[in-house]
Amino acid sequence: MSRLRGCLLALGCAALGLLGSPLARADDEPLERVQVADPYIELHTGPGRGYPVFFVAEKQEWIEIELRHTDWYRVRTAGGKEGWVQRSQLERTLTEAGSAKTFRDVLVDDYLKRRVELGASWGHFKSEPMLKFWGSYKLSESIDMEATLGQVQGIYSGTDFWHVNLGMEPWSDQRLSPFFGVGVGKFRNIPNTSLVSAITTDAKLAHAEVGLRYHLSDRLVLRTDYSFYTAFLSDTRNGEYRAFTAGLSFFF
Repeated sequence: MSRLRGCLLALGCAALGLLGSPLARADDEPLERVQVADPYIELHTGPGRGYPVFFVAEKQEWIEIELRHTDWYRVRTAGGKEGWVQRSQLERTLTEAGSAKTFRDVLVDDYLKRRVELGASWGHFKSEPMLKFWGSYKLSESIDMEATLGQVQGIYSGTDFWHVNLGMEPWSDQRLSPFFGVGVGKFRNIPNTSLVSAITTDAKLAHAEVGLRYHLSDRLVLRTDYSFYTAFLSDTRNGEYRAFTAGLSFFF
């Protein structure tokens, strides 16, 4: 259990580091130009209202959008001045086609572009406490591969398991989205050494799950899932288990 707690701590530290990082533009992406439609746009020295205004771009001047940090965008004027502009001001500019510039919610935009997700959750395996840690990679908009490592600490024994799943998220563009998954793995049950004739059990594992993801804010996602486990204990005997967990993940 301490090993997985260490993974959870590392996960939280990594999440804090990611939440504050700006979204950089890829080198091969062309810069978008917009034209100032208001009497002026204020350029700040940094991405926030607390940074002073150092330059004003006047009406009909063209500016290029370079990159984004939360709701602030770094822009460059025709004269080469670089500064930060709030999204609400850029929404009142015009595109090169002459239409009003629009922005999707930046949080949703990040969520739709997510590729890798890491998370941890706590719950119950049958009636015993369970901690698990997972990582997933999106193969397409609605299909992903996920690897899970879990541990159950029971009264009379402890259980370690892992499995790899193929997941399906039909409405992955929604903030609240159901998902489904099936996979295979390994199951290892280790009885307490105080028990008489204690025998460690190793078995192949089949897994199926249903769950919900909810995009909380920034790069954080709340996840709950209900899992069905089948452990193939012998040629003639299987063990069936149910588990429910809830936790947090972050994506990048």
